[in-house]
Amino acid sequence: MSEVPPFGAEEELLLVDPVTGVPRGLAGRVRDAADEELDGELRSEQVETASAPHRDATALAADLRRHRDVAQKAAGDAGVDVAGLATSPIAPDDGSEAGPVPGGRYGRIADRFGSVATAQLTNGQHVHVEVASPEEGVGVLDRIGPWLPVLRALAANSPFWRGEDTGYASYRSVVWSRWPSAGPTRVFGSLAAYDAAVEAMLATDTLLDDAMVYFDARLSRELGTVEVRVADVGLEVDDAVLVAVLSRALVTTAARAHRRGDDVPEPPVEALRLAHWRAARWGLSGDLVDPRSGRPAPASEVLDALRAHVGEALADAGDTDCARDGLARLLADGTGADRQRAAARAAEGDLAAVVRDARERFAR
Repeated sequence: MSEVPPFGAEEELLLVDPVTGVPRGLAGRVRDAADEELDGELRSEQVETASAPHRDATALAADLRRHRDVAQKAAGDAGVDVAGLATSPIAPDDGSEAGPVPGGRYGRIADRFGSVATAQLTNGQHVHVEVASPEEGVGVLDRIGPWLPVLRALAANSPFWRGEDTGYASYRSVVWSRWPSAGPTRVFGSLAAYDAAVEAMLATDTLLDDAMVYFDARLSRELGTVEVRVADVGLEVDDAVLVAVLSRALVTTAARAHRRGDDVPEPPVEALRLAHWRAARWGLSGDLVDPRSGRPAPASEVLDALRAHVGEALADAGDTDCARDGLARLLADGTGADRQRAAARAAEGDLAAVVRDARERFAR
C-alpha cells in the first residue's frame, strides 16, 4: 500500500419539502430518479451517497460535489429537495410516507429496537481509509480513539431537533448514542481481541449482524479500510472534505506508529465518553478535552495540537494547506451548527429558513 492511502466518504442526506422544510419520506422515488447512484437508509426521509476511493483531496471534493448534484437533481425530479443536515430542524410529519423503511433488514431493526430505531432520523459522514491489513487496522483503532472527539466537535452540524434548539452542537451524537453498540472502544491490542469482542457482542443475540457494531471507528473488512464514523454530515462540501482529510491523516499517523511498535495511549473508555459528550455539547465554542493531557483546553489550542499530531501525514498527502485553511475557516465562521444558528437568528427563529439556507449551501 502507498504511504498515502486512498480514502473515500459516505454521506447520509436529508430529504425535505422545498417550501416548508419538513422532512419527506420519498427515498424510494429519489433513488429511482437517480438511476441507482443513491442508497437507502433506515428512514424513508434519507438517502446515502458513497464516493469512489481517491488519493487526492481535490478529486474527493469533486466526487462529493458530483454525488450531491446527482442527489439534488433526483430529489427535484421526485418533488422534494435535499440538504446536508445531520438532524432535521423541523419535526417530521406523521404521514404514511414517513418513518423507518418497512420490511427487510431495516424493518427488522425497527421491530427489535423500537423507538431507538424509529426516532433515528440522523445523518452522518463516514470516512473510509485504506489500511495494509486488518491487524494494522486494529493498531490504528487503538491509537486514534483519543482524537475522535475532536473530529466530532469540528464536524458538529445538528443543533436543532423537532423544532427546538437543543443547546447541543451535535445533537445527532446524542440520538445516535442510544444504540447499545455505539460509542468509543477500549484498546484491543490485537486483531484476535477485536474479533473476540465482536463475536461476544453477536453472541448476545442483541444485534442483527456485525454491520450493527456501531463503534465510533471500526474495521471494514470487505473494503480493507478503517471506517471513522463520528462526524455529522457536512453542511457544505468543504466541511466534508476537511473531516475526510483529517481522518486520513489520523489513520496514516496511527498506522505508522503501529508499524514502529510505539506505545499505545490507554485513556479510560469512561473518560473518552465524556470527551465525546463535551464535543457534542459545545462543538468548537467551548473547551475540548485535550488528548495529550485528558483535561479541558481551548478548542483552538486542541485543533493546533491535532494539526501538529498529524502534520507529517498531512504534508505527505499534500493536505497541509487544506487542513490549515479549513480549520481556520471553522474558527472564523463557525461549525455547521454555528452557521445553522446564525441562519435562525437572521430569520428571527424561522427554522424553515434554516433549511432553505442549508439547501443553498448544499452542493457549493
